[in-house]
Amino acid sequence: MPPKKALNAMDEELQEIQKSLNYMSGEISKVAEQQQKLLALVTEVAELKEIIKAKDAVICGLERRIDDLEQYTRMEDIIVSGLETMHRSYARAIATDTTQEHGADAPSEEQQTLERQVIKFLESKHIKVASENIAACHTLPKKYKDAKPTIVLRFVNRKHKVELLRQAKMLKGTGVYLNEHLTKKNADIARHARNLRKLKKIQATWTRNGLVKIKLNGTPEESKVITIRELKDLDPYK
Repeated sequence: MPPKKALNAMDEELQEIQKSLNYMSGEISKVAEQQQKLLALVTEVAELKEIIKAKDAVICGLERRIDDLEQYTRMEDIIVSGLETMHRSYARAIATDTTQEHGADAPSEEQQTLERQVIKFLESKHIKVASENIAACHTLPKKYKDAKPTIVLRFVNRKHKVELLRQAKMLKGTGVYLNEHLTKKNADIARHARNLRKLKKIQATWTRNGLVKIKLNGTPEESKVITIRELKDLDPYK
């Protein structure tokens, strides 16, 4: 038989091993419990991501509807940019001074209004615009103090706007441009599309009824026209 001391030593060693096993078992249980909690959190995060994704889709849809409504209110508008005009108060002063100097032959203040200045310029380029077809004419706030005014012409009927836009090519070389009155979102899309055209990534771009159109490069079969509704829609052509 082994000595008693040896048996006691083995017994103590076995007890230590048992303690170690019990400790490891407890730690494994803790790890397993933490793993279960982690898996539950991962599942919860995945569910929250789906909820956020769905809400983002709803928000995106609402933003598009709001932008469409805003664009619709501008459907009869044309933006005139690059035209140097005379401020109304300055025009009134000139009209008063000229009337005193020249009498009845002097130009009236009405002739010096913003609307009249725009019509007069367009007529000088052989573009006819009837004053009775214009519902409103005003400027937008300037981005820079010395910048030329951006003028909004609102027509009583959309067909009058279309007729004027068709004649816009007659202003080539004048530095004056006629464009549709776009929302901030659509104007940003149009600007990026023009940059792609300059880089020859696309064949052409234009707007129609407030929507940005692009014509792709390639053969007649490949160069189809696409409507761009979101800025990300231009990514494939960069």
